[in-house]
Amino acid sequence: MLSLEQHPEWDCTLGSKDLDGEEGPWGGGSGLPPTGCFPGSWHQDVGLDCKGSPEGAEGQAWTFYYYSLLQSCLQQAGLPETQDRSQVPRTGRPGAEVTLCILGSPSTFLPVLLEGGVQSPGNMLLCLSPAWLAKVAAPGHPDEASLLVSKAVSFHPGGLTFLDEFVPPRHATYFLAGLGLGSGHGREAAELARNLTCPTGASVELARLLEDRLLMRQLLSQQGGVAVPATLAFIYKPPGLLQGGDASQGLRLVELSGKEGQETLVKEEVGAFLHSKALGDALQVAVKLSGWRWRGRQVLRLHPRVEQDTVVDTVLALLEKLEEEESVLVEAMCPCAQLPFPGESHLCQPGLGAWWLCAGLRPLHLPPGGPSPSPELTVRICTVVCRTQGDRPLLSKVVCGVGRGDRPLRHHNSLPSTLEVALAQCGLGEAAQVAVVRQRVKAAAEAALAAVLALEAGLSAEQRGGRRARTDFLGVDFALTVVDRELTPVALELNGGLCLEACGALEGLWAAPRLGPAAEEAAAAPLVETMLRRSARCLMEGKQLLVVGAGGVSKKFVWEAARHYGLKLHLVESDPNHFASQLVQTFIHFDVTEHRRDEENARLLAELVRARGLKLDGCFSYWDDCLVLTALLCQELGLPCSPPAAMCLAKQKSRTQLHLLRSHGPPWPAPSLHAVACCPLGSEADVERAVRQVPLPGVMKLEFGAGAVGVRLVEDAPQCHEHFSRISRDLQGEADHPGIGLGWGNAMLLMEFVEGTEHDVDLVVFGGRLLAAFVSDNGPTRLPGFTETAACMPTGLAPEQEAQLVQAAFRCCLGCGLLDGVFNVELKLTGAGPRLIEINPRMGGFYLRDWILELYGVDLLLAAAMVACGLQPALPAHPRARGHIVGVMCLVSQHLQALSSTASRETLQALHDQGLLRLNLLEEALVPGEYEEPYCSVACAGPSPTEARLRLLGLCQGLGIDGPNYPVAHFLSHFK
Repeated sequence: MLSLEQHPEWDCTLGSKDLDGEEGPWGGGSGLPPTGCFPGSWHQDVGLDCKGSPEGAEGQAWTFYYYSLLQSCLQQAGLPETQDRSQVPRTGRPGAEVTLCILGSPSTFLPVLLEGGVQSPGNMLLCLSPAWLAKVAAPGHPDEASLLVSKAVSFHPGGLTFLDEFVPPRHATYFLAGLGLGSGHGREAAELARNLTCPTGASVELARLLEDRLLMRQLLSQQGGVAVPATLAFIYKPPGLLQGGDASQGLRLVELSGKEGQETLVKEEVGAFLHSKALGDALQVAVKLSGWRWRGRQVLRLHPRVEQDTVVDTVLALLEKLEEEESVLVEAMCPCAQLPFPGESHLCQPGLGAWWLCAGLRPLHLPPGGPSPSPELTVRICTVVCRTQGDRPLLSKVVCGVGRGDRPLRHHNSLPSTLEVALAQCGLGEAAQVAVVRQRVKAAAEAALAAVLALEAGLSAEQRGGRRARTDFLGVDFALTVVDRELTPVALELNGGLCLEACGALEGLWAAPRLGPAAEEAAAAPLVETMLRRSARCLMEGKQLLVVGAGGVSKKFVWEAARHYGLKLHLVESDPNHFASQLVQTFIHFDVTEHRRDEENARLLAELVRARGLKLDGCFSYWDDCLVLTALLCQELGLPCSPPAAMCLAKQKSRTQLHLLRSHGPPWPAPSLHAVACCPLGSEADVERAVRQVPLPGVMKLEFGAGAVGVRLVEDAPQCHEHFSRISRDLQGEADHPGIGLGWGNAMLLMEFVEGTEHDVDLVVFGGRLLAAFVSDNGPTRLPGFTETAACMPTGLAPEQEAQLVQAAFRCCLGCGLLDGVFNVELKLTGAGPRLIEINPRMGGFYLRDWILELYGVDLLLAAAMVACGLQPALPAHPRARGHIVGVMCLVSQHLQALSSTASRETLQALHDQGLLRLNLLEEALVPGEYEEPYCSVACAGPSPTEARLRLLGLCQGLGIDGPNYPVAHFLSHFK
């Protein structure tokens, strides 16, 4: 146990300095770096100087120090030395490419740098000196500046790194700096991060708030419901964000008008605090200074709770050191809790005897007949939590430090271990026990970041350090103690780099072989995804795009998303009264429904665009009817797009299949392996010929159709003739069923029916390279029709089968010449592999964009807009789903009564707003018809497909969507 007589003061700094010590240039001091720190051999004659930005001797010394630190980190991680290729400057496309820039210690940010090298090769840059960066005036933003990168270490897959120089300099699209207090590089880094046009993941203003222990404890306790140590704070001239008095249970703030003559007040407050119930069973209190100036420089003084006079004297002595907005804290040391104890017995293994927790877990004696854990151990739990899509916190990693119980446990004086190993060493070894602790840690860590994000949302741009400054990740340190008879994580402090560094160490970045499963997601993965997502918005803000075809109610999200991303949209649309005409910069009323005149219309539209003086960055469409016209228009205007010939080929379904059937390669496997026998139908004579060429049963569909309208299973020749006649009679032109491609005519095709499960693959392709793919599963259709019934994402297929589908979809797109864009490919997975149903050379419809955004944080709309502007979409290389979604379609023909009562639009919207389901409205009116499309999609999310499926089934039964003629359980059976 801790001996107060032998150790009246404990140095609780994060380094090795005393109360008056100084840090390096980014930490807030001055002077030369330590020498001889890094044993190892690497090239010393590297070009670390930056042309045009000379450094003094001290700056050069620190730059070389951090370069050597990087090489040492790479060496210990088993990675190759950095190659110097700065003699041949890189050119690139300034302002048109993702540039993720980090200025800070390599040891702190190595996990982020290596993950960035995987997710966005060559775009993750480490600057070892502020001199490698420059701020320049940003046109149109008088109070902001652009950040230029002249030199950096770039990161690539496999841990490859290169020292690069950029001429012209690269424009940062995201900046993250390791910030500190003081002169030298710390102040330079803080100034570089302030008021940038690009997104920033840190600022000195936000850092001051996050590392204000008193402010954060008040925030976490009040807003986040997170347990914090019982604390009494004496604060001198508090900042406006702090509230005086009893801010929350166990947290009291005493505002001081001066630093002298406070003896009576201090004695009364300390006495009341030491005798209060908030301290519980704590036997000791710690007295410390709190404030930005004392960050990492304080000495912790521990005193027995019963020694009130000693505590008062210590507080009075520290008051003399205070400046404005600083405080003296008196806080309870986490009380020891004996296990097993009432209320938490489910966390204890039978027969373990007495176990103790104090700032972690500390065994008093060995369990009879069990393994012998190390005596006198204490555990500190360290977490990294990241801001993800929709500003939602996500715990990405938990790391523990285990050390002797007779001394304070800090980040750098313990080896990292998993939560499972740490708890097992202290007697909690069963999986169920650990799962309870992990879940409580997860909830507390995510609540901490949620409280921080809520605080930031109420701050002005000046208070945040810039319009684009946000906190994108947070480190939260916990102790485990007992609160209200439950084992509870108690938040000790917030930090960034220390927890990130600990997670990197656990992931095996410092030594080989790797610790933990290789497939486990890196702690920095969600952070890098956020960096890429914010970079994409930075690149696209203010871009001028022409949209051809507004679409219906299912595409209402486009206009809201455009406003969210800062896109300037101009619209070409046939309907002069379309609601979107009021939501765009320019509205061009033009009839785009007569597709036989697409080439002529493209020339006319190009003239209209020029006449209006529109300076477009791109042009695209997500509406089936307008895809070929859009490609022709892009060709006329000289804007990026897949070739019109490729769009025509993909748009006509029989041409797609017949073309691919002739594509035998090389390379192998060839697209022909995925094509299906088919025959175009223009007349009754064609039908007669087709039934002799295509094996029956077959599928008849419109050549240019959409939404599965008019698609039918045909068993024999009479059914083929009958269906052809019906479609020829009922669906003759656009007026008969708008929006399904009848402007191209009502020609049909007969294709072979293949058995297997149906899947959608949504691809992002740029320059003929596959950037991302998302696979979803479809439920069985209601034969002989093929209207979609149910879907699940992500796919439940084995990884090999998923990869087969992705490669088949990609090969088919390339085979048709689709080299740039966001494409939706429908396939069936048969016993012999994937078979193509059709290619939709546009973003996936219905619910797909919404689900992919929710699960993966990737917006297909934004990706399509970037491709249209000739920019490579900023996407993670290997996006991971953050859950599962299962959905079912509602049809007016089957659900009119429910949709008019128990499952009305208002009811479904209310459930959506409450987070109980996901609603995607596809049609505006409840109008039944023989040739119908789904009215809406209703879905539920869950941590597993089973849980999501059961939630959805229960909702459908309660809302009246499930029924004998529409058996939802059957449609969901594929997803078990």
